[in-house]
Amino acid sequence: MSARVSWISFTPVKALALEHVDEIDLLEAGLEGDRRFFLVDARNRLVNNKGGRGPLQLVHARYDGYSHELTLLLADGREVSGRAERAEELTTSFHKQPKLARRVEGPWDDALSELAGEQVRLVAAEHGAADRGRGGAATLLATASLEALAGELGVDVVDGRRFRMNFGIEGLEPHAEDAWVGNRIALGGAVVVPQGHVGRCAVTTQNPETGIADLDTLKALAAYRGDLETTEPLPFGVHAAVAQAGRVRVGDPVRPL
Repeated sequence: MSARVSWISFTPVKALALEHVDEIDLLEAGLEGDRRFFLVDARNRLVNNKGGRGPLQLVHARYDGYSHELTLLLADGREVSGRAERAEELTTSFHKQPKLARRVEGPWDDALSELAGEQVRLVAAEHGAADRGRGGAATLLATASLEALAGELGVDVVDGRRFRMNFGIEGLEPHAEDAWVGNRIALGGAVVVPQGHVGRCAVTTQNPETGIADLDTLKALAAYRGDLETTEPLPFGVHAAVAQAGRVRVGDPVRPL
């Protein structure tokens, strides 16, 4: 079977639940609408799912870029909605690097703070998606890589949502995406150039349905991929820059150029 797009996922708010779609515009800055917002603590440091904040990934977010309406759907059925107006600029600490953002005032902070177990605030990324920048505008993972990890863990299936990748690719050998770094890859109507491997952290141990750590993915990755020469330790998938924007659909072909 030739390689094809198996799934497409993104989230309007970094750290919240992934949303799956059948098609999306892949722009130079990343997937349309992906990670426009992120969360910071009282010291303006990035808030992720580590340290008991797993319940954040049970919250679904919807954002309308035209009306600027942001809606959060909480696991208990509550809905929090409002217009995401950008306010004052602030400098955040994003993976220990300074990143400009805009405060987004609204009704979301209290609900998210309750789930996080600490005071958090919603902010909007000032330039592009809230992550690796243009070098990580999109992430790709072979579905066979998930199967290989499941075998290492001794389980039937590993839920791909643990790794929060934008594009799943079926029809590849396990970890074939590793060899794509530095090469041009046609992805539906777009072209991407993987820049490096995605190193993994404790968030991948959490069950995306519960937010509770229940699978030692890091130990498994260390056991069979810990000695590889890659751009980041415990690699699983790749992050890519977008060389040519375009529409990408589930089922689209994927091939090196």
